Amino acid sequence: MTTDLLDIRRIYVEPEAAALPRGKEVLARFPDAQRVEVESHLRIPELYGDEANVARWVRIKREALVLGVKKSLTARPNGRSADFIAPSTANGCAMACAYCYVPRRKGYSNPVTVFANIDRIAGYVQRHVGRQGVKPAPNECDPVAWVYDIGENSDCSLDARISDNVRDLVETFRWLPTAKASFATKHVNRDLLSWDPQGRTRIRFSLMPQRDAKLLDIRTSPIAERIAAIDDFVAAGYEVHVNFSPVVVRDGWLADWAELLDQLDAGVDAATKDQLAAEVIFLTHNEKLHEVNLGWHPKAEEVLWRPDLQQLKRSQSGQWNVRYRTGDKGRHVAALTDLIAARTPYLRVRYAF
Repeated sequence: MTTDLLDIRRIYVEPEAAALPRGKEVLARFPDAQRVEVESHLRIPELYGDEANVARWVRIKREALVLGVKKSLTARPNGRSADFIAPSTANGCAMACAYCYVPRRKGYSNPVTVFANIDRIAGYVQRHVGRQGVKPAPNECDPVAWVYDIGENSDCSLDARISDNVRDLVETFRWLPTAKASFATKHVNRDLLSWDPQGRTRIRFSLMPQRDAKLLDIRTSPIAERIAAIDDFVAAGYEVHVNFSPVVVRDGWLADWAELLDQLDAGVDAATKDQLAAEVIFLTHNEKLHEVNLGWHPKAEEVLWRPDLQQLKRSQSGQWNVRYRTGDKGRHVAALTDLIAARTPYLRVRYAF
């Protein structure tokens, strides 16, 4: 299978994953790919932690695939975008957004890893939903349903080009009346339009001004294409929100966001506007990711790494993150949410930070 994003030539595979039905399906999709047996999808020295891979950042994403088994199944409480983070069916990505946090965990490369034990993952999710019962009160995630993010560490629209894992989860949630799936995406995959989610899956199309996307959203679907797809996904039975993330502060940023909001307003119909909501997330960047980016895309760091605008904060994992300075950030958030209210008054902001 060859697309603009994927030309899989080498598959690193755990023997246990290769023996499972989903693993066999994935291997069959790429019959010409070299297979490299690995003990663990987490320990592949030639992919992870090798500084020389910075020079091959995009090539590895395009040509390498990892097939493994998800060992630990947990649903972590979240509370902002979703009530829970579901156990992932994949991680990594063939796209190369300069601000993505996944490389911080994986080292110098993060091609897609597909987990073959989808039956165990879907079964765990069903049991977890059953234990929650009926949602007792509305919250910012959803007024009625428990929301499960199924794509925290990958882009589900792209994952669906590699395996049927995402489709299996969308179909699982179709029959769970107290819960819904959710994922953010920067990739338009119209194959999803035939899946009949019956309102039980929320897709959040990530949007930013085209000027930012051209520099930062590498190998993603164009912003205009994402907006043009929204009505079709609503008509196909998805709940569709927009994810304004990350918001990057630079010269002219607010004027460019005004232009994007006008583009969104003109690009969606009344049925979409009636159900549309947004989440707004300002940039948080990371010192180690900054160092990685300097090796393959230094131009992006001119807007992502701004010591004149940002302050350091140590993360729970001990790494140094940067975010816009306290006080200044509050004014930036207010300016953008005021702009949203003025340009797209129907667009409910679920949260902004």
